[in-house]
Amino acid sequence: MGVTRQKHAKKIMGFYKHNFQFREPFQVLLDGTFCQAALRNKIQIREQLPGYLDGAAQLCTTRCVIKELESLGKALYGAKLIAQRFELRSCSHHKNPVSGSTCLLSMIEDGNPHHFFIATQDQDLSNKVKRKPGIPLLFIIQNTMVLDKPSPKSLAFVQKLQTNQLVPEYQKQSIVELKEKEGLVKQEGEKRRKRKRAGGPNPLSCLKKKKKKTQEGQEPSAEKKKRRKRKRNR
Repeated sequence: MGVTRQKHAKKIMGFYKHNFQFREPFQVLLDGTFCQAALRNKIQIREQLPGYLDGAAQLCTTRCVIKELESLGKALYGAKLIAQRFELRSCSHHKNPVSGSTCLLSMIEDGNPHHFFIATQDQDLSNKVKRKPGIPLLFIIQNTMVLDKPSPKSLAFVQKLQTNQLVPEYQKQSIVELKEKEGLVKQEGEKRRKRKRAGGPNPLSCLKKKKKKTQEGQEPSAEKKKRRKRKRNR
């Protein structure tokens, strides 16, 4: 069962690496619910997650998640201790902290430029993450960590990329016209012409050589005429 789960994760990681440029070290954003589930199921996240993802991983969270765990009191004290061991990623809620789920959603806005994974047991947060393409989702089930399969939104995004539908034809034409306007197309043509001229022979050098040959050819004929005249005079 472990080998099958590992192959499953490797296949999914290949999807995100190839289509969404995920690279090591993988940045995994964890919320309080994931930390609590790991504590309850005795899962060593830092030791087990890199092996499961088949690559180095940076475990991180936000101040909002820590504040939320602190506000929940003793019931989640152990989860708070686990979360405090992770690296903190700066969010935009310094003065006014928000819920952990709201904060994590804000971290993956604008196409998830930092290539975050989201690790959560919150079903509502998971559903919202699945509505955004290119965001790997981790959760814990039956005492094991599981990397969720790509969402329909991610699959549809990749399909559009492959069929080249994300760049309409009119936009392609406008890009070409912009290049022509800026002179980029002309510059490329001029560079090619210059290279051709540099490789050709110098026509002046050829003309000089021809003149020398004709002069050299005329000199012996003039000497012959002078010798004939001398013979006749004699």
